[in-house]
Amino acid sequence: MTTASVLESLDATRCPVCGEQNRCAIEVARETGEPQPPCWCMAADFRKAPLAAVPQEMRGKACICARCAAGTPADS
Repeated sequence: MTTASVLESLDATRCPVCGEQNRCAIEVARETGEPQPPCWCMAADFRKAPLAAVPQEMRGKACICARCAAGTPADS
């Protein structure tokens, strides 16, 4: 898959690590035009986040979710 095709198929409302909803208030405001309260990420601790797992072409394009930011593995 090329970088262009990855970006075309990117869903900025989903975590690029696990694919779950990222609940990004900034993205909701951008898509709806409606003001949102501050995003959960403004107070989150990202020290345990698996940021290396975010594909290079998706970095800076979509937020990771709160579970991934906390470094909590997905349920199997």
